[in-house]
Amino acid sequence: MSVYISVDLRKRVRKADRDRCAYCLTVETISGISLSFDHIHPLSKGGKTDFENLCLSCRSCNEFKVDITEAQDTLTGEVVNLFNPRTQQWREHFNWSANGTIIEGKTAIGRATVIVLQMNHATIVAARRFWTAVGCHPPE
Repeated sequence: MSVYISVDLRKRVRKADRDRCAYCLTVETISGISLSFDHIHPLSKGGKTDFENLCLSCRSCNEFKVDITEAQDTLTGEVVNLFNPRTQQWREHFNWSANGTIIEGKTAIGRATVIVLQMNHATIVAARRFWTAVGCHPPE
């Protein structure tokens, strides 16, 4: 389903998310793949097309997220909402591994989001190794 997002709203979201995926922080200019506008709370579940419900998402995070809004934390078994980049801080829920290639969930929300969005699949980890080696990763 294609939804109209005004030019001004697109600019506002891009600025807020610093031209990177709000979930895994992949930078658009480093990956070379255009980011999409993700409805944090999906339209299919009553989400709106407004700033509070839009974020930038890399193709991978967006494809794995689909219309999922909650998941089970593998550590506690608790069902939690996925990370919301408009109302939550990335650093409260996630860390970078010591070598800067793996996203680690610090909280139930972080762990569930890492699993559902498959934020550490082999292809992106390999890309992060390269980006780290040339000094442009992990993002701050």
